[in-house]
Amino acid sequence: MMQLSPELTEFVARFQLQAPIQTNEGHNLRQAAVLIPIVNRPQPTLLLTQRSSHLRKHAGQVAFPGGAADATDASLIATALREAQEEIALPPESVHIIGQLPAVDSITGFRVTPVVGLLPPSITPIASEDEVSAVFEMPLREALALSRYHPLDIHRAGHHHRVYLSWYEHFFVWGMTAAIIRRLAQQTHV
Repeated sequence: MMQLSPELTEFVARFQLQAPIQTNEGHNLRQAAVLIPIVNRPQPTLLLTQRSSHLRKHAGQVAFPGGAADATDASLIATALREAQEEIALPPESVHIIGQLPAVDSITGFRVTPVVGLLPPSITPIASEDEVSAVFEMPLREALALSRYHPLDIHRAGHHHRVYLSWYEHFFVWGMTAAIIRRLAQQTHV
């Protein structure tokens, strides 16, 4: 186990001692997973990507590395690690998995499992030109401030959806990514 900064040690303890927030999402969706990469710096950071603007789905959106499960993936953790390697050249062996959040159902037909992993500060992500236009880090303390996330209620196709919106520098964080960060903040909030 890597030596953790005091702030990250406190975060890990709160994360692992709190029961995950349970949800009542559906279970008949395609499986997917994302990695919530937290970089072990003196002031820990959350590593995020911005999807390439030429992608067919979710172009230009801020996201965690992740995607649909393949039949060859041994688990959803393996899915998250494989996708992180494909999208930002993150070696799976460099990630120390500390747990998972409850799965979130997307309006696009996926059941997404967020996997929380710690990264050493020496990690150098390299964006896959096909999938990622930017990789950036957001201070974890700032990411976990619940006051950052503003709700927006949307009515679409006769259904009510609540999405959360936030900004970090020039990046617009919203939708499932903002909802996952907010859920992580709720679980670790003291």
